[in-house]
Amino acid sequence: MKAAKPHRDSKLAVAEMTANQAKREHARLEAEIKTHDEAYYQKDAPLVPDAEYDALRQRYNAIEERFPDLRTLDSLSRKVGAAPARGFAKVRHAVPMLSLENAFSDTDVTDFVGRIRRFLNLKEDAELAFTAEPKIDGLSMSLRYEGGELKVAATRGDGAEGEDVTANIKTLKDVPHKLKGKRVPEVCEVRGEVYMTKADFLALNKRQAETGGQIFANPRNSAAGSLRQKDSSITASRPLRFFAYAWGEMSEMPADKQSSMIKWLGSAGFHVNPIWKLCHSAEELLAFQHEVGLKRATLEYDIDGVVYKTDRLDWQERLGFVSRTPRWAIAHKFAAERAATVVRDIEIQVGRTGALTPVAKLEPVTVGGVVVQNATLHNQDEIERLGVRIGDTVTIQRAGDVIPQVVEVVQDKPRGKKAYKFPTECPCPLKTEVVREVIAGGEAGARAHCTGEFACPFQRTQHLMHFVSRRAFDIEGLGEKQIELFYEQGWVKEPADIFTLQERDKKINLKDVEGYGEISVRNLYQSIEARRDISLERFIYALGIRHVGETTAIALARGYGSWQAFHDAALKVVDKDEEAVAEMDALDQIGDTVIEAIGEYFGESHNRKLVDRLVGQVSIKEAERPKTDTAVAGKTVVFTGSLEKMTRDEAKAMAERLGAKVSGSVSKKTDYVVAGPGAGSKLAEAQKHGVQVLSEDDWFRLIGR
Repeated sequence: MKAAKPHRDSKLAVAEMTANQAKREHARLEAEIKTHDEAYYQKDAPLVPDAEYDALRQRYNAIEERFPDLRTLDSLSRKVGAAPARGFAKVRHAVPMLSLENAFSDTDVTDFVGRIRRFLNLKEDAELAFTAEPKIDGLSMSLRYEGGELKVAATRGDGAEGEDVTANIKTLKDVPHKLKGKRVPEVCEVRGEVYMTKADFLALNKRQAETGGQIFANPRNSAAGSLRQKDSSITASRPLRFFAYAWGEMSEMPADKQSSMIKWLGSAGFHVNPIWKLCHSAEELLAFQHEVGLKRATLEYDIDGVVYKTDRLDWQERLGFVSRTPRWAIAHKFAAERAATVVRDIEIQVGRTGALTPVAKLEPVTVGGVVVQNATLHNQDEIERLGVRIGDTVTIQRAGDVIPQVVEVVQDKPRGKKAYKFPTECPCPLKTEVVREVIAGGEAGARAHCTGEFACPFQRTQHLMHFVSRRAFDIEGLGEKQIELFYEQGWVKEPADIFTLQERDKKINLKDVEGYGEISVRNLYQSIEARRDISLERFIYALGIRHVGETTAIALARGYGSWQAFHDAALKVVDKDEEAVAEMDALDQIGDTVIEAIGEYFGESHNRKLVDRLVGQVSIKEAERPKTDTAVAGKTVVFTGSLEKMTRDEAKAMAERLGAKVSGSVSKKTDYVVAGPGAGSKLAEAQKHGVQVLSEDDWFRLIGR
């Protein structure tokens, strides 16, 4: 393979990218971000500081903005956090706990203010206020009060579902067990950040060292680790604190502005950050961020930026959400840290789909208070672009909740003796051929994969690990080591085998295997039995269909409602049934790539038999249905032309809140086309298919606004 061409340089400006370059870079960034989100959200052990991670997210989002076809329902831009860890009961958030979009420059902040004005159709001289407050680097928490009494405390988890840590949170002095005041709603979810001061962190680590306990990397990790103790007395012994700054479900609102709600939270008994300000322009926001940045080193707690929120709550509601973030808020982040270290080796990891990912094994180095030993090199092109060799000194940067990135080779340091040669054979025992994927136009893609498919033991075990993972079947007690052991012994070769393990235990005698005993075996089988009832979206995701991630699985589940309906549709896609393909394509954000992947998966008889055996072992629950009590619930709506009373984004958000499906194309299954001035081909398609066409006024009358 020749050296990478300049257009594959990951530093290439997004504005200069071709579609193929964007696709490769988008995949590279996704691999880096995805692989290590888990380190931050599940293990409380981030490997990199926030600013560098945020830079990755910024570039990823910029590519999707310029090439919107790359933004699928499975895109990281539509996700937040990671699935809740094991060991605590799960709590479903009544209102999702979402993440914030990030700003990295003054221009980003100015654009944020401009976008809000355009969305709300405000004139330049119309008053627009924002609250600005430091962004605490801690553990997000939701506290649910009923009748003023604390009932449930839950971590953010994956945004939809978190961990129940009520017993532990009640040990925090900053968290009131009963709310104060006369304006306390019957149902009140208060959200904020659990944190530890820098001084308390250093004192805790000193005590831990003296007693041989765990040494924490930073205050955020120590706060998270302390809160996730199964023994609440341990949590009580740790100096944890809590700042309140937001809310979830509220039976009624005590105030109509963000600034007023901050004051109300204080009056209800919570600690709120005194460092906040009401600003009326981008210039005031930037001045506040600069001021806080100067104070950052002297603050008693860690912060990684400043958060801006639209002050009026009725405008927050109008602005709504896009993907994983609210339109009405943004986090202005501080800059990143770097360090230099030596590459000791380059190892190849084989993933579930056969993708070969090179990982640089590093001489341990501390970056931003965290010891870094590994960094992804993504793919063969990245190694060639960097020119990295074993023995090279490289610059590492880290950010937030992903693994470090190799930025560059330090040229004035001693170089490795020879260039790294990417393997042409899979490192699995079969030594099967490694090939590069082919993308549009016949050009070689960035991804190299093992051709062994299910014959490759690495892929089969990775597939099983994916199946039992937290976002899939979430079977406690079946981790990487257990799956590898069970596979090597021949006890579990495919997912259905997991559910027949107990009935085959007379031959296996698992309790006699090293590391097991009667109690651990009993707990394992109870965990397996508990997962025989599975939601449709988890089941679809667990199958490991390429390009069908968690969010895509949710869209498919909601679109089809039941396993039988989705299964039948998938088989029709295999047969290239035009109506079935069109129906799947009509689901929002699901396009050719996902449909092709589903067709390929169910087109393999091996996969169909594997799925049939699995279905025989489990009960698949029907998907949650969207709102059904509105005039447009369950209807498919297309907006076209220039809307005059609302922006296109606002129209889409409104329709989805009312339970409608918003599509980008018109078909005979479309129920309504809302057409403004300048409507073109979509209006013609509506007339062709006999679809009812509405004006904006007609639309507002229909939904009762």
